[in-house]
Amino acid sequence: MTPATRQKVLGLYRKIFQIAKKWQSASGQTEETIKEKEYIKNEARTLFRKNKRVTDPKLIEQCIEECEARIEIGLHYNIPYPRPIHLPPMGLAHKQGRTLRHQEKLRKISKPIYLKSHDEVS
Repeated sequence: MTPATRQKVLGLYRKIFQIAKKWQSASGQTEETIKEKEYIKNEARTLFRKNKRVTDPKLIEQCIEECEARIEIGLHYNIPYPRPIHLPPMGLAHKQGRTLRHQEKLRKISKPIYLKSHDEVS
């Protein structure tokens, strides 16, 4: 990892914890705010620890993009949890008679960047 990339990753890690420190839930309830703050911290720790041994520059850049996307979406919608995608079942087939395996491949390709690591951790 280059020094510039390392600084970027550490900056994102700090930014997440600063966001968690100032976080207020949309409902304004204290219990919910505490739960959401803990979720943000635990999710960040888990994902950063999981990816700390990554050395491929392309994969590192994907992780950075995912982190930035999740931060922006969380701040915009004021929810710390990843927003689910809504695809109709069997709605991605191009022709009749495609197999379910092809459907799963199309679903994987169409998954937004901010959900790439969510399924692996949850």
